[in-house]
Amino acid sequence: MTSRVFRLHSTLELPLEDVQTFFDEVDLPVEIADVEITRRNNTLIISAVAAEDNISKYTPTAQLKASISENRVYENEEGEWVEEPPEPSMNGSGGGGGSPQWTSFGQAQEEEEEQINSKLVEYACFKGDRETVLQNTALQYPMFEVLCDLARWCDKGELTAIATVDGELEARRIVNGEDRAATIEIIEDPREREAERTVQWRDNKFIN
Repeated sequence: MTSRVFRLHSTLELPLEDVQTFFDEVDLPVEIADVEITRRNNTLIISAVAAEDNISKYTPTAQLKASISENRVYENEEGEWVEEPPEPSMNGSGGGGGSPQWTSFGQAQEEEEEQINSKLVEYACFKGDRETVLQNTALQYPMFEVLCDLARWCDKGELTAIATVDGELEARRIVNGEDRAATIEIIEDPREREAERTVQWRDNKFIN
């Protein structure tokens, strides 16, 4: 029985270099022989290559799609690159019994920025619903499994999904690299609720 992905929402975000590292190390599902990673301007496309010949070369296989953006990262005292700048140091701000050293705000800010090492890093942002992040039908579920592994690799972002596996509904939720409990709740059709809230003009006793 074919497994399918019905709903998917992703906010995953990780450095572009880590994407290549992930695909160098990940064990791909048996249905996928390899992936092709292509960059088109500020878009990253990761396409599945079928392991068997039963898929025509003209059939578009599943692909993951991410936008590329630049984020500034900062070096902390441990020499690690982090997204939040370190807290400004209060040294040299006129402590002790001497007279205060007056500096303009702009000058003080420039001196502080010079002391903090920073750089721009390109990030791959797998953000959006299924049609945006996971595209095409052939090999869609195996590629979804790859996306779940990528979510476990990410330190930042969330992946939620509803899929069918062997005919059974299954919920997935991965937050900041960790699997979380997820359930599926069946509710009434919102259109039915709207219909109930609509004024029934013919049966309204206040209208003659």
